[in-house]
Amino acid sequence: MTIFAEIKKEIMSDPMNESYTSKGIPPLFIASKDARIVIVGQAPGRKAEESQLFWNDLSGNRLRNWMGVTREEFYNDDCIAHLPMDFYYPGKAIQGDLPPRKGFAEKWHPILLNEMPNIETILLIGSYAQKYYLDKRRKKSLTETVRSFKEYLPKYFPLVHPSPLNIGWFKRNLWFELEVVPVLKDIVRKCLDK
Repeated sequence: MTIFAEIKKEIMSDPMNESYTSKGIPPLFIASKDARIVIVGQAPGRKAEESQLFWNDLSGNRLRNWMGVTREEFYNDDCIAHLPMDFYYPGKAIQGDLPPRKGFAEKWHPILLNEMPNIETILLIGSYAQKYYLDKRRKKSLTETVRSFKEYLPKYFPLVHPSPLNIGWFKRNLWFELEVVPVLKDIVRKCLDK
């Protein structure tokens, strides 16, 4: 049994996750000792939890385009790890999904990252990931944080969520496609070509 399989068993046996484990729902994350990039998003959506596949939607298509990777590269766990802020679908809110549970990433991310010594860049998608990883280094808004992405390189790369619901944000912030995406593609390609 690999170290990641052992950690998965520990996550499933954690009382915090008992309601999921009792229903036969496994934690959704991908980790590998050889991964060089980590993608940290919010939490799996309902469809992702059901299919056990991250980013298999329009948001994923846009994210892969930003990164300049194929589906095969994106899901190749020897290159790219996926550690959302919660490994389980947190449920539906009045608008969208509930936020990731507090304490989950704090407990499991350090353990998993400790077993991935080759990580060069962690993509921080959305405010929950940025709040946890950047803490006081964040700017006053997600937009300012993303626009200041160079301050966090090479370890962290903050991004807006690629959801089609953010189309207004993309239209108001044309600099993102012009200034941020080319750098992201370059960093990802350099990591994957090693």
